Amino acid sequence: MQKRRRTKIIATLGPASSSEKQLLEILDAGVDIIRVNFSHGEPEQHRLLIERARACAKKQFKEIGIIADLQGPKIRIQRFATSPVTLVAGASFTLDTALGEDVGDATTVGVTYPSLPQDVGAGDVLLLDDGLIEMQVEQVEGTRIHCRVTVGGSLKNNKGINRRGGGLSAGALTDKDRADLVIAVQCDVDYIAISFVASAADVVEAKQLIAKAGGHQGVIAKIERADALNVIDDIIRESDGVMVARGDLAIEIGQVEVPGVQKNLINLARALDRPVITATQMMESMVTSPIPTRAEVSDVANAVLDGTDAVMLSAETAVGNHPPKVVSMMAEICVASERYPGQRQARARVKTEFHRIDESIAMATMYLANHLPIQGIVALTESGSTPLWMSRISSGIPIYGLSRHQRTQRRMTLYRGVYPVFFDPTLLERREVNSAAIKECVNLGILRSDDTVIITKGNNMGHAAGTNGLKIVNVGELELI
Repeated sequence: MQKRRRTKIIATLGPASSSEKQLLEILDAGVDIIRVNFSHGEPEQHRLLIERARACAKKQFKEIGIIADLQGPKIRIQRFATSPVTLVAGASFTLDTALGEDVGDATTVGVTYPSLPQDVGAGDVLLLDDGLIEMQVEQVEGTRIHCRVTVGGSLKNNKGINRRGGGLSAGALTDKDRADLVIAVQCDVDYIAISFVASAADVVEAKQLIAKAGGHQGVIAKIERADALNVIDDIIRESDGVMVARGDLAIEIGQVEVPGVQKNLINLARALDRPVITATQMMESMVTSPIPTRAEVSDVANAVLDGTDAVMLSAETAVGNHPPKVVSMMAEICVASERYPGQRQARARVKTEFHRIDESIAMATMYLANHLPIQGIVALTESGSTPLWMSRISSGIPIYGLSRHQRTQRRMTLYRGVYPVFFDPTLLERREVNSAAIKECVNLGILRSDDTVIITKGNNMGHAAGTNGLKIVNVGELELI
């Protein structure tokens, strides 16, 4: 049986990874999913980039997932007459939503978000430039927020503003995001990531906009607001996946709280049958360095040990000096972490009562796979739901999701331990399906003649929610199948 990395790798595209040569290199190094950051660039650039990524994946005979990541309501200061300015601890500083765009100085600056004075009050702590500069609100007067600098530093134009503890009322989707969402649907991406989600209603709105645009994309909720943690179960249930976006989340809840929240989010997402992505600065030093720090290695490894479906690279592949090298290194860390014995211990839901036959089959399959000498699982699927449920149970056994739908194959690229394979059972007689599925896996080199595998499929092939049976077979005894 071919051993494969189970944890998926997401790479953000940018100037360092956008050419055909660069794309082929990072895909060859192990990228499973491409992230296109809609915070930068124009729609036509995004279209070309997505088309190029698909073409490169086709050259390598693989399916990749593509995530369109929407910018969200980034609250920023305006610009200074002369940038940067230096803020000194103890000095007064005013944020003014009515101030002009280019007239800020060392005492005051404009703000892009008109509702900020209504969202903050005396005693609140505001954090600028990813938390590098800190100030406390002393008084709100009309459009002016009078603050006292508590942590000073150099402040440049257009830097972001966060409120410690959350509470800003900006919606998750801006007008720009709604327009970009339509572009993403037209580009036939697989997932659309929504930034600064505060409630399940934000996810519902995104789904409605996707449907209105004629799309079927999955929605990934980026967890980066403190407010979201209060209603996290509802958000996860409404989403098709979640991302632990540790940058803004760390600013709102404090850096020391992030590791515990990350672990909880991974556990909760798995328990609620949703894939989860761990993101932000995982290998940040490799933007310039050819090797990661030991702390970064531990960060990636711990996310894998906690059960994350995917680990994500941002600046490391978008603007870094070593995109293929950083992908290869991340892949090595994932494989090494997956060898840890605890990663193969079954955590079957023995006390769970199931209400769907297909989910019951998925759980029964994983119980058998973890208690018999099984080398692989061959799951024939229409929607990808059965492989997703299987992937929620810890196991070292590969799950091959065989589907005739390209959309389903691409969706499954995000699921931990699931590997998409094209296979159309509707072209065969029912009695031929098992044999043909096994033969396809053998031809691809992912199964061997001495392997014992579990096959799951539905009697009513070609219909979703149809998985209702499993069979244990030996690959070398096709005549018995």
